[in-house]
Amino acid sequence: MTNELRFDGRSVIVTGGGRGFGRCHALLLASRGARVVVADYGVELDGSGSSPDPAEQVVKEIESAGGEAVACFANVADEGGAQEIVDTALKAFGRLDVVVNNAGIYAGDWFDGVDNAQFRRMVDYHYLGTVFVSKAAWPHLKSAEHGCIVNTSSEAVVGHIPKSPDYAGAKGAVFAFTKALALNGKLHGVRVNAVAPRGNTRMSGPDVLSKTFDEPEENFINEFFDNLKPEYVSPAVAFLAHDSCSLTGEVIVCGGLQAMRLALIETIGLTFENNITPEDLAENVDRLMDTKDAHVMGLDLWG
Repeated sequence: MTNELRFDGRSVIVTGGGRGFGRCHALLLASRGARVVVADYGVELDGSGSSPDPAEQVVKEIESAGGEAVACFANVADEGGAQEIVDTALKAFGRLDVVVNNAGIYAGDWFDGVDNAQFRRMVDYHYLGTVFVSKAAWPHLKSAEHGCIVNTSSEAVVGHIPKSPDYAGAKGAVFAFTKALALNGKLHGVRVNAVAPRGNTRMSGPDVLSKTFDEPEENFINEFFDNLKPEYVSPAVAFLAHDSCSLTGEVIVCGGLQAMRLALIETIGLTFENNITPEDLAENVDRLMDTKDAHVMGLDLWG
């Protein structure tokens, strides 16, 4: 059996650590010896309001279990707030080894029902929040022995979740940022990966799913959804964050006691000798779209 993956002596930031997936990530990492900054602005699901209570409660849970943690009441969507989160780790623990970018919000509507302000909120919290915290942490992760980042993307990036153009777009930005930052990180020995979580949290409770899929709430109260516990996602985060993990630039779907790779592929496609016309593509669309022998696209540069 593989030895337990421990984080003794490591300093870890978990944004959105006060509830849902983030809370579970913080609790698991702390139980494995990590010293955790539980960063959470305590907003409502749509990003409104704020409260220090969620972060402080998780810190109490960690301390009651014998772990070490500190709360940070700061907004990842604000550059100053992102810097405050990193400064909290340095002040409390004297170092920074791992950043788990988990903070996010959700609203949900068809494209016609999403105003521009909502698109901006999604980008601010999901994408720019991830960028700001990563940017503030970057110098310290570069100097750490095994610095790494674990972002939170979503399977929504493939376009199969109704009423989520704003959310999916912002998570798509996180997906692409993870890939690009991993390539940067190879210059400095910093690994960057992401999880695409499946689980019952505020963002995916029966009430939210009912609105998203236009189905009765009772359709989402069954054994299948009961098995989507948020704590079943945290093992993927701990694995990707651990020193022993060699992966970088990857996105792992995890939840419901399943884990799998989410990747971009490129098909064999079509090759023409002298010219290419729209008609050529129309006549060969089946070959164009055929995924047989497709290859996974990834960190080709520098090996």
